[in-house]
Amino acid sequence: MRKLKGAGINLAIDHFGAGFAGLSLLAQYQPDRIKIDHELIRNIHQDGPRQSIVQAIIKCCTSLEIAVSAVGVERAEEWMWLESAGISQFQGNLFASARLGGLPAVAWPEKK
Repeated sequence: MRKLKGAGINLAIDHFGAGFAGLSLLAQYQPDRIKIDHELIRNIHQDGPRQSIVQAIIKCCTSLEIAVSAVGVERAEEWMWLESAGISQFQGNLFASARLGGLPAVAWPEKK
C-alpha cells in the first residue's frame, strides 16, 4: 500500500460498514476515503442506532484523516442529516440516477 500511495494512487473502501468492509480495514490499509454503505444511510434521519454508528465512523475517520462519502442517498432528509453530521460528499438517486450514457447536471435539493 505504501508503494501505491507513494506513486500517487489513492485508496477508497466501498460499502464501508457492510460485510467485510469494517473497522479493521482502516488500520490495515489506511485508505484515503471510505464510502459508507447504503444500508447505514437508508432512513438515517429517523434512526437513532444508524445515526450513532455513522457519527462514530465520521469521528474515527476524521481523526485518521480519511475522507468520508455517503452512498445511496435517496431522500432530502437523509442528505440534510448527513451534511449536518459533517459529510460533504454524496452519491445516490437524490442527485442523479446511474446511466450508461453519462450523467445529467446534478439537481441539488433545496434545504428546508
